[in-house]
Amino acid sequence: MSQPTDLPTVLPSDLMAEIAECGFYPRLVAETVALGLGGRPVLDHLVQHEATFAGHELHRHLTVLVRTEKQLLICHIDEGEGGRTEALATTEIVALRAIDSVVLTRALQDPAERGGLHEAWLSVVWGAARRVDLGPAGCEDPTCEADHGYTGVIQPDDITVRMSPQADGDNARRLIAFGTRLQAAVG
Repeated sequence: MSQPTDLPTVLPSDLMAEIAECGFYPRLVAETVALGLGGRPVLDHLVQHEATFAGHELHRHLTVLVRTEKQLLICHIDEGEGGRTEALATTEIVALRAIDSVVLTRALQDPAERGGLHEAWLSVVWGAARRVDLGPAGCEDPTCEADHGYTGVIQPDDITVRMSPQADGDNARRLIAFGTRLQAAVG
């Protein structure tokens, strides 16, 4: 399969270095980011490489968030499952004006000294996806056996990136910095 010839060939060197450092299909990741950017300049970025285990199988996933002047580009690269040698590369573009909420959460081990970052989460909500958590409804009568139906909560669930210094090193602090700058850009 031939490669597109009109791809922007240069991403910022720090973004390229972070992609290469992950060692997870760096050429595919860079190409995916470049395709999603469509020539728009990068103002800010965040790279997360995540490995999970399912039984005896390792599954790798990479997320790259890129902020341009007017958009947030979200790239996901997933490794094939079941020993398949394939990868799934997805890009999504969200207009900054469409973002409803940017939530930055920090878990600190030493809150009195505002230190000891344990974990950080960045959640971005623009209304594309919602998660429904359902459970059986009940009443306060412990002997009641009536069917009260279900109760539930609908929550926005567009994207959440979670990092910790133990798993991601200094990238957890980069997540906080990126999230803070994204909050300022969204306003």
